[in-house]
Amino acid sequence: MKQKKESALAKALSYAGAYKGLTYLSFFLSALSAITGLMPFVYLWRILREVIEVNGHYEKAQSIVHNGWMAVWFSLITMLVYFVALMCAHMAAFRTAANMKKTILSHIARLPVGFSDEMGSGKLRRVVLETTASTETFLAHNLPDMVQALVTPVCMVVMLFLYDWRFGFAVLMTTIIAFFCMMQMAGPAMAEDMKQYQNSLENMSNEAVEYVRGIPVVKTFGQTVFSFHRFKKSIDDYSKFCIRYTRRCRPHMIAFTVIINSSFACLIALVLFLTKSSAASQDILVNFLFYVIFVPVIVTTMNRVIFLSVNTMLLDDAITRMEDVLNISPLPETNSPRHPKDASVRLQNVTYHYTGNEKAAVCNLSLYADEGSIIALVGPSGSGKTTAAALISRFFDADEGEVSIGGVDVRDIPKEERMNTVSYVFQDSRLLKRSIAENLKIAKPDATEQEILEALKKAQCEDIIGRLPEGIHTVLGSRGTYLSGGEQQRIAIARAILKKAPVVVLDEATAFADPENEMLVQRAFQELTKHATVIMIAHRLSTVQGADRIYVLNHGSVEEEGSHEELLNKKGLYRSMWQEYTQAVSWKVGGEA
Repeated sequence: MKQKKESALAKALSYAGAYKGLTYLSFFLSALSAITGLMPFVYLWRILREVIEVNGHYEKAQSIVHNGWMAVWFSLITMLVYFVALMCAHMAAFRTAANMKKTILSHIARLPVGFSDEMGSGKLRRVVLETTASTETFLAHNLPDMVQALVTPVCMVVMLFLYDWRFGFAVLMTTIIAFFCMMQMAGPAMAEDMKQYQNSLENMSNEAVEYVRGIPVVKTFGQTVFSFHRFKKSIDDYSKFCIRYTRRCRPHMIAFTVIINSSFACLIALVLFLTKSSAASQDILVNFLFYVIFVPVIVTTMNRVIFLSVNTMLLDDAITRMEDVLNISPLPETNSPRHPKDASVRLQNVTYHYTGNEKAAVCNLSLYADEGSIIALVGPSGSGKTTAAALISRFFDADEGEVSIGGVDVRDIPKEERMNTVSYVFQDSRLLKRSIAENLKIAKPDATEQEILEALKKAQCEDIIGRLPEGIHTVLGSRGTYLSGGEQQRIAIARAILKKAPVVVLDEATAFADPENEMLVQRAFQELTKHATVIMIAHRLSTVQGADRIYVLNHGSVEEEGSHEELLNKKGLYRSMWQEYTQAVSWKVGGEA
């Protein structure tokens, strides 16, 4: 038997916990407010009926004041009940959104670092923020409105036929036709459109993040957004989709708006038909007035139904995207943990494919680093250097082959021990908007202030700390306190020094440093790499001359290996790269060096 698919609302409410009852209470109160909200129209109609019946002799009117006050009281009751319904809905929505955010962030924290790189930080951020925001908006605002939108039409149908079935039938037919037009643009096909819309927003978010990160390069070379072809394409794709979708919906929206507002024309035509053969019947005219008063409620309700259907689809799409992340399994942990015997590193016949790519990022890759040695990975862009380093840190697992530290497969090393064994310094280090001390304590939570200061000193950060208003307790990003890329890199190195990991991976860590900062970063490296096995990724070949062994990667495999001198004596890729590098370094404006 086919299992019934759980609705997006049910999935969202599964995170509400004990607050789910408040959501159900908001259902009841919203339905009650929908019913009481129609009563003022009834009493207003009674007032008009009595005014017509007394025919100017207002002293005979006995119930106008009573009906007026009843209309007022029902209006106040409706507002009060709906306010309580919204309060219950908001309390449940806030708790649900908070629990969802905790769930997805806790799951992301267990996923390998490589997962966020593959998915894209912009897309991941949007999934986390938009899913919880869409859920909170839906539960707090849209759901009470949805209950009203479902209860109100039922009450309206009863009231339409309560006074004069002929007027009720005329209004109902125009409503049904308008609803049919609405479903042409808000039906099942719209769910796919909403999915494509969210995909377009995610792609723009991803590319926007990459564009912002590349702004220094754009400004340096005087480029524009058009130089970022993928970003420009994502904007164009989004624009084309929105224009195409709007044009497709336009005729249906025009038809809906015209028909739903034509109820008045139908009522006028009907009352003229009913009264054409005789003097206008007072009952017909009185009933006609009720429908004239009541029809705007129908128009308002139908407009709300359109937006509620869209919001339901957005919630369903948001929950689906969240589940896509939650369904990604963390890297499996071993049931038979082993411990590295030393700090040597080996990759043996390793192959890895990124998700969705048929071509391997690294293919049959083998390299080795003795304990305490320094090896360098160089090669053209896309040759697999960063992938190889990420495999050592187990940001993801190799498809084939073995990655080991101290003779133990990284998959057999317990997670905490592996994290304490390998320290990774990224080429674009990002610091949290917290104090310097708190940023360093990420590496060692129980570090003393003296240990922090010693690590900062070894990382050549004394000039940075000296000019900060509160020293190591200065919160970054507040009161105009910002650090340059090179300064952030030195703080990141201080964090790695404090960690004292036996294996250090440096991923082009001087890429964004100016000459002065680069000199200080190099000095910090000397402290960081003492008594550690170092895997260095570099594009500036001058930084790898002192490496014990250099591996030249190309197309995901080792093309050459050896010391700097050995590789220069070969007529290979490294020698060619070195010649190009030295020529670029010696170049100056106005002629050759």
